[in-house]
Amino acid sequence: MKIVIINSGSSSIKYQLIDMPSKEVICSGMIDRIGLETSNLTYKTSKDSLEEILPIPNHKIGLEKISKLLLDQSIGVIKSTQEIEAVGHRVVHGGASFSNTVLITEAIKEKIKQLFELAPLHNPANLEGIIVAEDVFSSAKQVAVFDTAFHQTMPEVAYRYAIPNYLLTENKIRAYGFHGTSHKYVSEKAIDFLEKSSKIITIHLGNGCSITAVKDGKSIDHSMGFGPMNGLIMGTRSGDIDQSVIFYMVNTLGYQLSEVNTVLQKQSGMLGLTGHSDLRDIQANAENGDTNCRLALDMNVYRIKKYIGSYAAVLNGIDAIIFTAGIGENSAYIRKAVCADMEFLGLELDETKNEIRSNDIRGINTANSKAKILVVPTNEELEIANQVYDLILN
Repeated sequence: MKIVIINSGSSSIKYQLIDMPSKEVICSGMIDRIGLETSNLTYKTSKDSLEEILPIPNHKIGLEKISKLLLDQSIGVIKSTQEIEAVGHRVVHGGASFSNTVLITEAIKEKIKQLFELAPLHNPANLEGIIVAEDVFSSAKQVAVFDTAFHQTMPEVAYRYAIPNYLLTENKIRAYGFHGTSHKYVSEKAIDFLEKSSKIITIHLGNGCSITAVKDGKSIDHSMGFGPMNGLIMGTRSGDIDQSVIFYMVNTLGYQLSEVNTVLQKQSGMLGLTGHSDLRDIQANAENGDTNCRLALDMNVYRIKKYIGSYAAVLNGIDAIIFTAGIGENSAYIRKAVCADMEFLGLELDETKNEIRSNDIRGINTANSKAKILVVPTNEELEIANQVYDLILN
């Protein structure tokens, strides 16, 4: 069964064509820096590869570019869209409606659309991917896999807010959690690597960032909440902020609520602090003496450390911390900074191992470290393919 996986992030699209159940990756690639003049496009098969830098202003154009590559007469991997039996879509916010993988219908699309305001950087891109895929792969089954599903195991003390009860019972206002596909995949890989169910903290660092406390394979707390905006500092999102700031911006500074939403979602985070949203640019500028970039990196690391400390308390100790996603897997600088001065939690980084680049799961702690420090490459696309395949078979 050939399954196309479309993983639309806030500023990226990852894609794979996977043959199931063999899990053979026929084609893979990604587009990142969407919205910039210097978007990166990669496309790779067992025989060919392509890399381009070109302007890709939005997700729709990016998805159309990907579909043309798959069908290209010279480097494409399918002759007809009829070869594709299913398309699996990452959908960020499932709200209270979805806790499992589902076949996409018009009603499902409408519910995804109703959640736009809760995930404005993601759900619109996710729905755009669905609409384009329905047109391109018209004979395939379209399947939605929700980021929020993995976090449905969070206990009530973790997912509830201290607000009037009716806002939960009637309006479903609670913490849902995000990046669940990634946190689920890397935590399961880590458990296999450690050969035991463990107290694990998974740290997903990309343009969007989140951290999860995982106990015995289940999510028990998570940094994001009702929407994918709070918690760690992100590329354009503020992360945690005092609610009073919002009231002050509206009541005193004269902002409209829509303007506040735009500021906190699209103009804050590392972009607001430095003028750049991509960590590679920020790190390069910091090394060249840019004080704003240096401070932003320090703030980013500080926030991650705070969450590690609080989740270590929730878990009553940690067996391992996991770095994953684009920044977590590739930035030795961030890993080193996060693990500095963390001996009280039993974390001791091996700086030589930390500098090694690899596509494999690996430990980067010293032999004396009481807790493991792991780099686990995430594969949200394979996790989505597994769930799509299981749904269709059953």
